[in-house]
Amino acid sequence: MPRTAKSAPTSVATAEPTAPEPAWRQRAIDRSTQSARLRAAKRVQRFLNSAREIIAEKESTEFTVQEVVDRSKQSLRSFYQYFDGKHELLLSLFEEEMAIAVTRMRETTSEGDPLDRLRQAVLLLYELCSPGRVSVQPLFSDFAQRLVVDHPDEVAAAYAPQIDYIASIAEDAAAAGLLRPGRPRRMATIVLQTATVTAGRSAGGHHPITGDEVWEFCLHAIAPDDVVAARAAKAKPAGGRTNGRAKRST
Repeated sequence: MPRTAKSAPTSVATAEPTAPEPAWRQRAIDRSTQSARLRAAKRVQRFLNSAREIIAEKESTEFTVQEVVDRSKQSLRSFYQYFDGKHELLLSLFEEEMAIAVTRMRETTSEGDPLDRLRQAVLLLYELCSPGRVSVQPLFSDFAQRLVVDHPDEVAAAYAPQIDYIASIAEDAAAAGLLRPGRPRRMATIVLQTATVTAGRSAGGHHPITGDEVWEFCLHAIAPDDVVAARAAKAKPAGGRTNGRAKRST
């Protein structure tokens, strides 16, 4: 027993000094791993693009995994290597749509004061979430609404980049004294949900709610009355002009 007890440290001590891995070996492994990741990314994107095309054609998320596989010209086995099923594929598409929306939002809201930027964000969100307008894909309407009920945590994670960006604008507005007292991030979340949900449900009818109306509602809810009044006065044509023409005296 004592010999056995002594032999353990000896083996550990013997195993400690190891020769450093040659740099060429690590480079070869890195290249191999990177190549495999690129191939996998291309396969995944082909599945996503195929699903996106089918949704656009059907104007519905009612399709089968086999349809996506056939359209992508890949195998069913390959599909299940990357996705657990149709739900995960749709969630991946939803996350991709969110990323695209944030990129567009950053481009659209690059100028103006914080409330100007927040207005542009609301109008863009309204367009993206309105069925049959900018995007023919109902990912922002029926599928998103169902996801919120069945998988709230996953939807919250997908929405996070969008909420973070709008919250950053709201925090700038609060710092400039343009918001009512409260939590800017909470206000940003309410504004986002107001724009997206209203857009998804206001299609059709004789008098659908417009993006500008949604913004005016949000503005009065989050901004002090004096700030709203100052912005209205600033937007009003100066010098008694209407539509760019001076009023004629009578």
